[in-house]
Amino acid sequence: MTRRQFLAASVLATHMKNPAPAPYGILPSERQLRWHTLEYYGFLHFTTNTFTDREWGYGDEDPAVFAPTDFDADRIAAVAHEVGLRGLILTAKHHDGFCLWPTKTTTHNVTLSPFRDGKGDVVREMADACRRHRVKFGVYLSPWDRNHPHYGEPKYVDVYREQLRELLTNYGELFEIWHDGANGGDGYYGGVREKRQIDRRTYYGWEETWAMARELQPNAVIFSDVGPDIRWVGNENGIAGEPCWATYDPVGEDGGPPAPGYTRWQEAPQGHRNRGRWLPAECDVSIRPGWFWHESENDRVRTPENLLDLYFRSVGRGGSLLLNIPPDRRGHWHENDVAALRGFKKLRDSVFGRDLARTATATASHVRAGDRRFDPRNLLNGKPDTYWTTDDDASNPTVTLTLKKPAPFNVVRLREYLPLGQRVDTFAIDIRENDGWKEVAQAEGIGSCRMVRIPTVTVDQVRLRIVKAAACPALTEFGLFAAP
Repeated sequence: MTRRQFLAASVLATHMKNPAPAPYGILPSERQLRWHTLEYYGFLHFTTNTFTDREWGYGDEDPAVFAPTDFDADRIAAVAHEVGLRGLILTAKHHDGFCLWPTKTTTHNVTLSPFRDGKGDVVREMADACRRHRVKFGVYLSPWDRNHPHYGEPKYVDVYREQLRELLTNYGELFEIWHDGANGGDGYYGGVREKRQIDRRTYYGWEETWAMARELQPNAVIFSDVGPDIRWVGNENGIAGEPCWATYDPVGEDGGPPAPGYTRWQEAPQGHRNRGRWLPAECDVSIRPGWFWHESENDRVRTPENLLDLYFRSVGRGGSLLLNIPPDRRGHWHENDVAALRGFKKLRDSVFGRDLARTATATASHVRAGDRRFDPRNLLNGKPDTYWTTDDDASNPTVTLTLKKPAPFNVVRLREYLPLGQRVDTFAIDIRENDGWKEVAQAEGIGSCRMVRIPTVTVDQVRLRIVKAAACPALTEFGLFAAP
């Protein structure tokens, strides 16, 4: 046996003797794990509503009203990349039924508009621009169609699936497919003004639709009230529950089977601990009061400080922040919106640009089998595939960070190693003060990301204490930051 073979055999024997912890509970899929790393991305609400000053089009809009004077997908995607948005989701079709691509399923589409002399394709331009600027691209396709003559009939479901098929096959790889929960009501269905209701639980045959989506875009996560990959957080304020568990079992309004637009949405902000599905929350919110651009709202754009607060209350609770920034009638992001995005980026950089823990030393009350693979220093190296963990029977383990000198901080960020599940129920943060430990925060749940804001303290020692866990903890990060 060569020395190299001997060392390899020794390492293998050590790993067999000291195995990693067994996974706990329901685990995320590979596509969900990729989604968890995104955290912050954008929504583009853009259609005839932009030009009619409506939020929900009725379906009777003349396609000719869609007339952006200077649509520039590259300009939007470039700013998105600059401000840290990791993806953009375009409303390819909103409830009014107007399609932003030259679909074969309806004449109510961009080819009958003056955009690019009827030869334009907004979806194509946005998809290509996002790839050029290293921003992921996704599509929103409203199930409700207030224009289509067959809405409410079985035939429309075939139309909807064909629209989805066009989007999923002609525009490259997508990172997310978005289904709205608004379904049925007043419309201009094929020129008939009437109300059409559908059974939201059964009409769309979602299982078949999603099976098609899986085949065509296997890496894309699918969003709706019920997933199947990520869930609506239950509000349009951009705020996750406290805590916000990644596991969730949605039920219908009547307690029976759920469907998009038919759930007990009040349970979505917090989710359900120890339930049967990994279904993390996406927190959608608009940078303006409305979802589409309105000139009257140009001076009502959220401030950078407000956006940072939403970031803490969404990403900081294990969800994602889906921020809507609607293009205006030029086909640009308004200058006020861009200024807010840049200010928000500057604030995030000022908070998270320096992790005080990176230069600290880390010690733990327990390390699994004394194995260096599970050392607490893994919490400080910025590598998401390494983690600290303990023996299975370790109770209330702790990790202590010692800084080189006292420093002020007011944000603690923690991350669990998600391939092993969401394991921690309750944790506490302590600081060393006057030769004793003082608790400054206690919270439930960690998951993909947990940010805890505390009053500013200036100390050289801080301790993470696991108060309750369903299985031995497995954490990849323990960070300390100072927010202005």
